[in-house]
Amino acid sequence: MPAFLTLIAEPLFLLADTAIVGHLGTSALAGLGVASSVLLTAAGVFVFLAYGTTAIVARQLGAGSREGAIGAGIDGTWLAIALGLLSAVVVALLATPLCRAFGASPAVVDEAVTYLRISAAGLPGMLVILATTGVLRGLQDTRTPLVASVGGFTANIALNYLFVYGFGMGIAGSAWGTVIAQTGMAAALVTVLIRYAVRTRLRLHPHPGRVLGAARHGIPLLIRTLALRAALLTTVWVAAGLGDVPLAAHQVAATVWSFLAFALDALAIAAQALTGKALGAGDVEGVRSATRLMIRWGIGLGVLLGAVVLVLHRVLPPLFTPDASVQGAIAAALVVVALSQPISGYVFVIDGVLIGADDGRWLALAGVAVYCLYLPLIVAVHLRAPTAGAMWSAPVAVTWLWVAFTGFMVLRGIALGLRVRTTRWMVTGA
Repeated sequence: MPAFLTLIAEPLFLLADTAIVGHLGTSALAGLGVASSVLLTAAGVFVFLAYGTTAIVARQLGAGSREGAIGAGIDGTWLAIALGLLSAVVVALLATPLCRAFGASPAVVDEAVTYLRISAAGLPGMLVILATTGVLRGLQDTRTPLVASVGGFTANIALNYLFVYGFGMGIAGSAWGTVIAQTGMAAALVTVLIRYAVRTRLRLHPHPGRVLGAARHGIPLLIRTLALRAALLTTVWVAAGLGDVPLAAHQVAATVWSFLAFALDALAIAAQALTGKALGAGDVEGVRSATRLMIRWGIGLGVLLGAVVLVLHRVLPPLFTPDASVQGAIAAALVVVALSQPISGYVFVIDGVLIGADDGRWLALAGVAVYCLYLPLIVAVHLRAPTAGAMWSAPVAVTWLWVAFTGFMVLRGIALGLRVRTTRWMVTGA
């Protein structure tokens, strides 16, 4: 439950941020969609800082080495700082060409570049949050990240509203509010990690060899994440080609989908920590039992969340934009989003189990293969749009966009389901 509340805290406030920016106009909302795609990709490719760290720390804990667990977490945090600073510089310098690459209108690109250049400063904090949260989850401490998330994202929404409307800074105000909140949250979590290190009498200075080892260990998960982000970015690129209204509607639908994904990912986080600890202790049957239970929970929670979204699919759009055409497209997309949630629940749980088992190489290969199979589906939507003409309205276009993306989740589900039925991923010991 703490993991669930922690994970939904971020998307809840992202939903609020989207609503705040959405009332600045369609161009600002679409610009946020482009910029956030780049920003989340820049941070998301390093999600192994959380996932990989959780698995390693949990295995060490299960094998009885608390010092080894916390030491791995310290190495991961130093790696996060280095990668965060490098990513911030690259994204800030390339903000304009990155935003233009989506093919959106000039007005949308201007808004996106403004948001992205400022938000790049928050990347070090974002990656440190990933790493330190991964350490705490691996140590079976899910309450501390919950407290940090609630505090950080409450500050985020307050600062966003103040800067956007109180100071009249527009989309730039939303970016600055998020950067300040993320950096403060990262500082708080690092303080907690330092306290853990002091209790176990571990030194905090970086060990270059171990930090590089942590980086090499994360390469398979990096490839897996790049494949997932490529699918999301390709979908945004197709949405941008459909026009400003479909792109704005897709941004809102994608934000809602992300919120649901974070909620379902609470079970995946549990799967990572429990699987890693059980395999570290050599408890194979415990892993099997927990996996079956969490898959049932994942599908059941997906059905529940999907039903809620289906009931609210016409209630939610006005909260994000006053534009009636965008509202209609959002409502259409949310129907598909709702129906796809049981599939998402199944996928996220098994993904978490395999990450917890440190099955990174297979996940990397499967991720690339699934993306290659997804390309024909999403490209078909892109090619269909110019030939459909006036018959393909914004709601219809966005619906087919999300049908294609649901196909991507189905492909992931098939691949993960086949893998988890085997025993090749059940490697025991530290």
